[in-house]
Amino acid sequence: MLEALGLGIDEESVYREMLASPHDGVEELADRVGMPESCIRDALDRLVALGLIAASRDFVGGLRAVSPEVGLEVMIRRQEEELARRQEELVRSKAAVARTVAMYAHLRPNTEIEQAERLVGLDAIQNRLEILTLELSQECMSIIPGAAQSQRSMEASRPLDEAAMARGVHLRAVYQDSARHDGPTLAYAKWTTERGGSVRTSALLPPRMLIFDGRVALVPIDPNNSKLGALCTSAPGVVASLVSLFQQTWETSVPLGDDHRSPGEDSISAGDRDLLRLLASGMTDEAAGKRLGVSMRTVRRQMASLMERLNASSRFEAGLKAAHRGWL
Repeated sequence: MLEALGLGIDEESVYREMLASPHDGVEELADRVGMPESCIRDALDRLVALGLIAASRDFVGGLRAVSPEVGLEVMIRRQEEELARRQEELVRSKAAVARTVAMYAHLRPNTEIEQAERLVGLDAIQNRLEILTLELSQECMSIIPGAAQSQRSMEASRPLDEAAMARGVHLRAVYQDSARHDGPTLAYAKWTTERGGSVRTSALLPPRMLIFDGRVALVPIDPNNSKLGALCTSAPGVVASLVSLFQQTWETSVPLGDDHRSPGEDSISAGDRDLLRLLASGMTDEAAGKRLGVSMRTVRRQMASLMERLNASSRFEAGLKAAHRGWL
């Protein structure tokens, strides 16, 4: 019953017996409690330290049990004092943390200018993602280009996504169509939908972006070089434009659960149409592959299949026949 006050079972048993039989010695206490005399002596030492047993005034060298009204009240006061001391330490620790953050803020490579912060390095980006995800209350929108997402990136995102969805936050993500052919990326996308998130795919995507509650956005500084870091902005005009771009991409994308069926003789898939448009605009196979999130080898294989369907001997002829069929 008195464990909350720091009193063990042995000490409480000895204390109770001393209250009931104040004249018993160590040997009698051992018999009554059913403990070895060595354990009785250890318990008495702890009870003395706790202030529940004091020196007897009737017997020289003897001990007496302090009344519960006095002894237990002293123990409660000690706990209150300890709690107050810990509270003061916590207040001092918080103040020290605040001073340290302010002191070393100027040493960070990340800089904040006009509602935008430049984040340098994956650690800085992850730290900001953890804070933004913790503050999420309604919705997170993301565009994730590329076929395969790195295992390290998905492992870093999983606990954040899981915690957000557990709080009722709605996640909407648009992956590249080519992500459907990467096992781990597809598994992660399905994991998201199983927990209430919404996932779609599209053949062509704008650069990577994350938008938190429609008020803060995270975008790469250079979409072609992620090592340069990211830009975190809360500028209303910039965020509103990114939200609009996301909504347009979302409306033209395909839900993850929909089947991607092969096109008929006179039809063309969205991916093939986008490839033809990119190549017709003058893009190289490599550049078109990057936009579509596929390899240059896949682009050439896809284009060869289109040329065969169109019965064209050159890409130029394929472009003319595709335009004649209304594919461009």
